[in-house]
Amino acid sequence: MLTNFREKLNSNKFLITAEVSPPKGTRFSVSLEDTRYLKGIADALNVTDNQCSIMHMSSLAFSKLLLDEGHEPIMQLTCRDRNRIGLQSDLLGAYALGIRNICLMTGDFPSCGDHPGSKPVYDLDSVQLLQLVRKLDSGIDFAGNKLDGGTSFCAGAVTGIDPEKTIQLIKLEKKVRCGADFIQTQAVYDVGMFEEFMEVTNHLEVPVIAGLIPLKSLRMAEFMNKNISGISVPEEIMFRIKDAPDPVEEGLSIASETIKELMRLSRGVHIMPVGSHKNTPRLLSMAGISGK
Repeated sequence: MLTNFREKLNSNKFLITAEVSPPKGTRFSVSLEDTRYLKGIADALNVTDNQCSIMHMSSLAFSKLLLDEGHEPIMQLTCRDRNRIGLQSDLLGAYALGIRNICLMTGDFPSCGDHPGSKPVYDLDSVQLLQLVRKLDSGIDFAGNKLDGGTSFCAGAVTGIDPEKTIQLIKLEKKVRCGADFIQTQAVYDVGMFEEFMEVTNHLEVPVIAGLIPLKSLRMAEFMNKNISGISVPEEIMFRIKDAPDPVEEGLSIASETIKELMRLSRGVHIMPVGSHKNTPRLLSMAGISGK
């Protein structure tokens, strides 16, 4: 029986991961309540790290709360808010608390968040952060000093899916060379583009979990096309949302159809709803997926 996320990555199971956000404050009951929709469905839950540069409770703390609730967290960690000392300190603390999965990224610039005057750190980038993690796994810190107890992280990274963005593909290759155990992608709406992306990166031989954001309205689709780098909502989907009597239901139908197509192309899907996961169990059921 597969008991943890690392084992599932190394199996043939189609994986379900889901994104959850810590609360903006100390009251975490509502945030935890939302994750209960995912019990028995998601293989692991990504905990965002001040997503979009908006300040929330730490990903480390909320990951521990999820662990105590019986979930398997994937703690996200960005380079934006910490230097290499702080990054290593948080990673060692997370490991000591039982957190075994992490997803590493550079992080959005502070000017787009709720503390625009905040100074960004970016002491390392996401590739260097992967190198740092592998040093901790080998029992030494980033400066080469011996640790009194190392780590053994299952470490992931993120990528866009545009096969024509050469620099992005080069960076992805570097992440895999530095030891990424899995890749989670930007949201997929254009399955043809994703299929081409998978073809050009097939030589990397790393599990790819495709991102999915169910659409709720035409306005949301237009916003993503205009403002979110790497996301391309095809015209045909825009028309479907525009003409639908119930855009939320149509968005779920589109997402379930996308999941069915992604089952032949990727190792899993990473579900990132805007708001609650209330509809996630029904979405997966519509796609023919239920339970772990």
